[in-house]
Amino acid sequence: MTPNIASAGATVGTAGLVCAVVAGAVATAQTGADGGRSPIRFEIVPPDASGIHWRHNNAQSEERHLPETVGSGCAFLDFDDDGWMDIFLINSGQSDFFRPETDLRNALYRNNRDGTFTDVTEMAGLAGGEFGMGVSAADYDRDGDTDLYVTAYGRNQLFSNQGNGTFLEIGERSGVAAKGWFTDAVWFDYDNDSNLDLFVSGFVSYSQEESKYCGDNEAGRRHYCIPRSFRPTTCLLFRNNGDGTFRDVSVESGIASVGSKAFGAVATDINRDGWQDLFVANDTVQNFLFVNQRDGTFVEEGLLLGVAYSAAGNARSGMGVDAADFDGDGWQDLFVANIDQEMFSLYRNEDGLDFVDTSLEIRRETLQMSGWGLRFADLDLDGDPDLVIANGHPDDMIEMFKPLVTYRQELLLFENEGKDMRNVSSTAGSAFQERYSARGLAIGDYDNDGDIDVLVSTNGGPPLLLRNVTSRGNHWVGLRLVATRSNAKAAGAEINWSAGGTQRSRYRASGGSYLSSHDPRELLGLGSASSADWVEVRWPSGTVSRLESVRAGSYVTVREGNGAEL
Repeated sequence: MTPNIASAGATVGTAGLVCAVVAGAVATAQTGADGGRSPIRFEIVPPDASGIHWRHNNAQSEERHLPETVGSGCAFLDFDDDGWMDIFLINSGQSDFFRPETDLRNALYRNNRDGTFTDVTEMAGLAGGEFGMGVSAADYDRDGDTDLYVTAYGRNQLFSNQGNGTFLEIGERSGVAAKGWFTDAVWFDYDNDSNLDLFVSGFVSYSQEESKYCGDNEAGRRHYCIPRSFRPTTCLLFRNNGDGTFRDVSVESGIASVGSKAFGAVATDINRDGWQDLFVANDTVQNFLFVNQRDGTFVEEGLLLGVAYSAAGNARSGMGVDAADFDGDGWQDLFVANIDQEMFSLYRNEDGLDFVDTSLEIRRETLQMSGWGLRFADLDLDGDPDLVIANGHPDDMIEMFKPLVTYRQELLLFENEGKDMRNVSSTAGSAFQERYSARGLAIGDYDNDGDIDVLVSTNGGPPLLLRNVTSRGNHWVGLRLVATRSNAKAAGAEINWSAGGTQRSRYRASGGSYLSSHDPRELLGLGSASSADWVEVRWPSGTVSRLESVRAGSYVTVREGNGAEL
């Protein structure tokens, strides 16, 4: 299905760009009562209001199998191409150590366009059946529909969108049905051939036969082993053949050159050479920074570039990651969340030559936290990226022997102040005062009102849907990027815009967070300006599309190839 297209409300620039408002977008900007600054705020959308009645089962047992602690991801996606974000949630399932009493299933919720959702999982064919972990959404086959890759403890699955509300599982046929324990997945174009390739994070070697008894805690109860107790595996890289199939290039590309215990991953361009690199969080071994060599190979340079270990030289328990230019200097910075006592790191990119952990505020505020899903996003529409983090300790008995650390933990919200981030969780709403066993986190504008909402998955519990209700008097322009020459995600595109005479820039990374997938649209914060002076999209192909005098308060479709090639 293709959404109806209305008048753009933006003048066509000299490049001859075709632009259009996505149907259903709310053409009003958020405005505070006094038109001034007020806190970033979210409200919890309860299940009775959203229609989302579903619960994750983490297979918790007295045997304390490690997959029980990891939880699962979540996604905002538009599976039926109607211009409204739907929701996909991952569940566990039968495995070599778990036999559920009733069938467990994933959940696909269709957006009803009125703030509510309808469960269409069975009709869509997305129940799953594996012990699910993560999800990554993209149109890998360029047929105009969003497909889903689901990782698992067991066998990964590729669900091909049939364009009629249903999906067909084709993992084996396409060559990406890897078996083992895999966590995160990222669609990106590593070789710049305009086809979406697939990176998959490989976690530890684990099975019921390989499980270990790691002793009792102070309460005399068996506790979970940490990943250090198990052998590493390797990450995977699948090259898209352009015909619906993939070739495993993990070894020849260098991705499998180092042993992994990997969770979150993000593809970005750390050195501004036009080729996407990979930052990967590892648990109890060094983080990876795979630098693209522009010849089909990568070199792992995490140690050289300062992101592999803590400042003390220790491997940490890396879980969620993301990338963004948080300080506006034109270089992609990196973020990684760790377990309690290890602190989280905001790495400032020093002109592609080094990374420096810079934020004392974040280190101080995360000392007792364990972070999983997270995302840089402009939550207040002022033009720069803020940061939201989902937290929760992996051990449900942690409070018995660490009194300052809790199993369920608060979400964290950091507001961008230019050169650092400030913790504003205390004024962000009741959701940030409560505690959760949070894991995955996805962002998206599910109600099409022009601000970014948040979806959080919890381990062994229901998801949390948060609606952005910030009132600041700030305005926005939304972009729906439709690639024709570049890869279908437009991963690697650079977006520049000017509002009120202030110019800003954003790089379109791919992946990020923890086991989760985000709204593919771009929301550009304009601050108090009532329109964008201009918006420019530099596509990965080199094509440049430009819009002039773009009216605030609407989503605009930008099609590659209608602009000038500069």
